[in-house]
Amino acid sequence: MDSIVKQRADAPPGFFEAEAAGIRWLADAGGAAVAAVVDVAAGRIELERVEHVEPTARAAHQFGRDLATTHKAGAPAFGSGPDGWDGPLFIGRREMPRVESESWGEFYATGRVLPFADAAVAAGNITEAELQTVQKACEAVTAGHFDDDAPPSRIHGDLWGGNVLFGPQGVVMIDPAAHGGHAETDLAMLALFGAPHLAEIINGYQSVAPLRSGWEERIPLHQLHPLAVHAAGHGRSYGVELARAARATLGLTG
Repeated sequence: MDSIVKQRADAPPGFFEAEAAGIRWLADAGGAAVAAVVDVAAGRIELERVEHVEPTARAAHQFGRDLATTHKAGAPAFGSGPDGWDGPLFIGRREMPRVESESWGEFYATGRVLPFADAAVAAGNITEAELQTVQKACEAVTAGHFDDDAPPSRIHGDLWGGNVLFGPQGVVMIDPAAHGGHAETDLAMLALFGAPHLAEIINGYQSVAPLRSGWEERIPLHQLHPLAVHAAGHGRSYGVELARAARATLGLTG
């Protein structure tokens, strides 16, 4: 098996081990393919290399079907990490709080949005007024305004287009921030940064797991997390978009 090695001399404890645990947990779902772990140790991980091919609508449609299967595999709670892994969780280079709840809204607001929004203020990428808007949106989320009866899904957690590779055998996911979450969060992240043949991914997904009414209007809600993460470390433009998404979320509560 051809492989690649990622390494960081300054990797915090558990950094690559968390990635490996997430990959294995997603793979165990028997749905969307994930680049296999060849070896992992402190400060490094060796992964199966994925050969890139031209994206096709057919592969995208199948990926949507497979992703629905992965989500259906479920998780013990919203915010729970991969089975057998009780160490830290990460998204990109940032640690994600381990907040678990039976309420998706409570978990999402307190564990995935507000911690990164606070970091974005500290970085100077959102204003205090914008933070207040985000906080108001999170109050509505925490209060359960968007909770439904859907059980926790097994989500990739960082499913932007760059982590969706089209290979000879179909789509392969890489670099997960895997945890128990809401299925719409993965789809909203694909929409945020764009993915080849996104419409076909959604069509394939819905052929296996039809999305609930209003899912398109809820996309800004589910983009709060990735926008907050990016606002914490990637510039003012993401802070502006985070505030926009928060306003759109508040608009859904009226």
